[in-house]
Amino acid sequence: MTESSKPILYSYFRSSCSWRVRIALALKNIDYEMITINLIKDGGQQFSKEFQALNPMKQVPALKIDGITISQSLAIIEYLEETRPTPRLLPQDPKKRAHVRMISDLIASGIQPLQNLSVLNQVGQENQLTWAQQVIASGFNALEQVLQSTAGKCCVGDEVSMADLCLVPQVANADRYKVDLSPYPTISRINKSLLALEAFQVSHPSRQPDTPPELRA
Repeated sequence: MTESSKPILYSYFRSSCSWRVRIALALKNIDYEMITINLIKDGGQQFSKEFQALNPMKQVPALKIDGITISQSLAIIEYLEETRPTPRLLPQDPKKRAHVRMISDLIASGIQPLQNLSVLNQVGQENQLTWAQQVIASGFNALEQVLQSTAGKCCVGDEVSMADLCLVPQVANADRYKVDLSPYPTISRINKSLLALEAFQVSHPSRQPDTPPELRA
């Protein structure tokens, strides 16, 4: 692959959706360039005309790859899976694949958007922590129950899948908002084992080019 044809990821260090994609790129050993979009600086760089032309939803991540631009983290991961299938992030077995998609959607649609920056700004400063804690706990109550029937070492069986790429960033959000994780032993166990894997470490928010010095690992 020539230098000019390297994929370009538009990312923010603390964005859990960006982290999902960074894990996928690391697992699949895809070399890429990163352009950082600071969601707070300059009133939010995602609102610039230049970035809005790239992603009309004004959100990260966006990935330029193979001559197209894809936004929405799960769509990006599914495209990578279909074009670069090794290692596999969606199981071959249709039932397991359905479980992976179900867990991914539970997190990506049912928890994460309700506690992201744009929603928290609407809730108001004094209510943000309580709101985030309630939203995450409600989602984790369901997720813990689901995982008890699907999990092995990972969310679905023993192989890392798209569901795990959604889980780890969401647990990091839970930590950030001081959610008590003791009621969620399955979530905690899987998260701990995944964080030991190199792909999850190199993609971690504490190790990104735009990570502030005080948050660096």
